[in-house]
Amino acid sequence: MSEDAAVPVVAADGCADGCCSAKGVAPDRRAALTRRVRWLVGATIAYNVVEAAVALTAGTVASSTALIGFGLDSVIEVASALAVAWQFSGADPEARERVALKVIAVSFFALAAYVTVESVRSLVAAEPAAPSTVGVVLAAVSLLVMPFLSHAQRRAGRELGSAGAVADSKQTLLCTYLSGVLLVGLLLNGVLGWWWADPVVALAIGAVAVREGRTAWRGEHCC
Repeated sequence: MSEDAAVPVVAADGCADGCCSAKGVAPDRRAALTRRVRWLVGATIAYNVVEAAVALTAGTVASSTALIGFGLDSVIEVASALAVAWQFSGADPEARERVALKVIAVSFFALAAYVTVESVRSLVAAEPAAPSTVGVVLAAVSLLVMPFLSHAQRRAGRELGSAGAVADSKQTLLCTYLSGVLLVGLLLNGVLGWWWADPVVALAIGAVAVREGRTAWRGEHCC
């Protein structure tokens, strides 16, 4: 973030109350926060690459739209984190803020479009998904890992006054919610044989993705 910037760019995007303002943050503290965001983004990328590979493979094997949607969300989260990494790789992250937010928003919309189409197709065709033990374990692990990464990045992003970093932390938090929803859906399908739970869960993932995409597009995450 540029040290001579008087007002963050995000102030024009709905943060006029100062919730995204980095004024008063000492240069040393700002540098430390920037390094922290970079580290957290790197950790998020590494975890989600593994998560995406496991979820997409397990989802394909089980013909689970919800699990595939979860895997695609992980791919999109990697794209989101890369956008923030790109933002903070420059000398003036504020100048790249708006582009990073747009990339995050479009990623959400792409996920919503896919899971909605696939969910409706599965419901209409009454295609049951096979139980997936791997999917259950993956969802449970994500419930433990993602809240920590999201909280840490959101705190650093708010103190820095970076809507991009905060938006990416919301993407990570969304993964936590989706992990819980996915876990319930997989258990209902595997234990009770409720095949329709899988596409319904996928639709829920799509609905949340649309909401978060609109928020990122408007630059409202910080407030």
